[in-house]
Amino acid sequence: MNTVGIVDYGMGNLYSVAKAVEYLGAKAVVSSKANELASCDRLIFPGVGAFGDCMQALAERELDEFLRMAAQHRPFLGICLGMQALMETSEEHGQHGGLAILPGRVLPFPEEVLQDSGGRLRKVPHMGWNQLHQLAAHPLFAGIPQDAHFYFVHSYYVEPAHPDLLVACTDYGFPFCAALAHENLFALQCHPEKSGTAGLRLLGNFLQWNGDCGGSSCGID
Repeated sequence: MNTVGIVDYGMGNLYSVAKAVEYLGAKAVVSSKANELASCDRLIFPGVGAFGDCMQALAERELDEFLRMAAQHRPFLGICLGMQALMETSEEHGQHGGLAILPGRVLPFPEEVLQDSGGRLRKVPHMGWNQLHQLAAHPLFAGIPQDAHFYFVHSYYVEPAHPDLLVACTDYGFPFCAALAHENLFALQCHPEKSGTAGLRLLGNFLQWNGDCGGSSCGID
């Protein structure tokens, strides 16, 4: 059976993700132990909360170095904070170093974009349904319509250092990175496990994905 390791570091919708994975016919292994996660066919790195707390929790469980290695060798999906932690740095409540698996940084929404054309302030966190605009072909987008709605909850966003990492954006006063990909790694700012039919389709695509991004438009050289 297809086994999916779900990284448990004390932060995230672990059991919502596990329930979605099992609904789709795979075995979910929720664990904080590197040796148990290492035996799985693919990994999901979910999360909600603060970046600094995330990095501390990963270090305490000795999962930080495991994730750096695991992200190179098997299909890997980062969700929300699990996407942000892949970056080099974050400005959330001070400066923090990330896993540096991908080049880029995590930034607060700029104040100048938080006022809409009617003079009303957009709320932070960005919370609720918004459209995912695909910028590059990827196997995880198979069968998902352009501009399908996904569910978001976040106060900071990812700015990848290399434009070829960006595979989808979402608009919240300005277009920000909603999904990025490199080789066997895919990451989303939104929550597919909370995103209805489109989210389940993306997770189902991940369960069938062999880690090949399917074209030179995906990732960096």
